[in-house]
Amino acid sequence: MKISAAELEVLSILWEKPGIAASDVHDALANDKDWTSRTVKTLLSRLVEKGAAVTQEDGRRYLYFPAVDEEAYKAKAAGQFIDRVFSGRAAPLVAYLADSRGLTPQDIEELEKLLGDLKK
Repeated sequence: MKISAAELEVLSILWEKPGIAASDVHDALANDKDWTSRTVKTLLSRLVEKGAAVTQEDGRRYLYFPAVDEEAYKAKAAGQFIDRVFSGRAAPLVAYLADSRGLTPQDIEELEKLLGDLKK
């Protein structure tokens, strides 16, 4: 399932607040995006068509729920990205992130802990 960046922003709202109306999704995105309510409704419709979201009638409106698990989606998308861009290897990805964005001391500590856990 291919989900565009804009659709992913809307889906992220559904993961945070499942069972909300399109107007609530629009309100949740209002600070970050200058999208009209029509744009948000179009993105929600696309997510429903793709099977990434489902609706439930609530009077005269529809409530939207995610139909894909957040962690499963992120794991698959990350894996596909690493396969496509870094030939399936994590080390070049981490090296790239360290070079291009820098790693904070907290990032390094978390990576060291992760690597230590993986060695066990």
